[in-house]
Amino acid sequence: MRTPAGVALLLALVAAPGCRDTRGQAASQVDANALAEREARLAQSLARGDSAVDRDAPLARWVLPSALAEISGIALTPDGRLLAHNDETGRVFEIDYRRGVVVKQFLLGKQVVHDDFEGITTAGDRIFLLASGGKIYEFKEGKEGQAVPFTITDSRLGRECEFEGVAFDPAINSLLMACKHVGLKSLRDFVVIYRWNLSDTGQSRLTQLRIPMAEVIGTNEWKHFTPSDISVDPSTGNYVLVASQERGLVTVTPAGAVVSSRSLPTTHDMAEGLAITKDSILIVSDEMVRRPATITLYRWR
Repeated sequence: MRTPAGVALLLALVAAPGCRDTRGQAASQVDANALAEREARLAQSLARGDSAVDRDAPLARWVLPSALAEISGIALTPDGRLLAHNDETGRVFEIDYRRGVVVKQFLLGKQVVHDDFEGITTAGDRIFLLASGGKIYEFKEGKEGQAVPFTITDSRLGRECEFEGVAFDPAINSLLMACKHVGLKSLRDFVVIYRWNLSDTGQSRLTQLRIPMAEVIGTNEWKHFTPSDISVDPSTGNYVLVASQERGLVTVTPAGAVVSSRSLPTTHDMAEGLAITKDSILIVSDEMVRRPATITLYRWR
């Protein structure tokens, strides 16, 4: 088995490590064996009974390449593949999170697109990147190295909110845009999620979910909760938010009731991305701070 061209084997911190040789086919076989072992170890960990599970212990952690040092968002495609993006340029990566491999990357437009990109999500065959000022970039998935066309929609919410994180709620066909910092005094005691309906083009397309900050904080020793990403639990439909500053993880219902509120393990320096798989793996991405950028896998349920 030969490792596909353009595929990059990531460094394993928790799962079985793999080594890369530079001797052509022999190196490819080393990579193939390492990848197969990693996937098998993950499957074995997931198969363990609940009584043996420490949910704060990672199933795997992969160190990302320098191009993803500022990884700012992650999202799953409908068929379960993981997409990621960095902070400043319109470049999207596919990561095989089960084996620790960067599979491909593609670009928005023929010229490099620059913005403060803060979140990514998918809705069917459509992909969306959200910029901090509320611009929504829409495009289709590209092949390795491809430059794909895109459109931009300005939500015109930049004065009300600095966005950091986006997800898709299929139950209401809407983008969920998490507000990290609110610009309106009337909203400063709330965690705010804007919902942008994809099938409506009128004024009714935009709704707002407000969750009282005190309820989000609960018994945690946080002064605030400033979301850095949002995801939808495919099993329950609940919204899950992560905050890098507070190292917090909060689950709320679509109606805004807080289900749980807890801290992340202290190994997360800057948790900027969040995704939950259909087989209950929680994936958290961290930008490079004191340590290299990573994605970490946990058992979710």
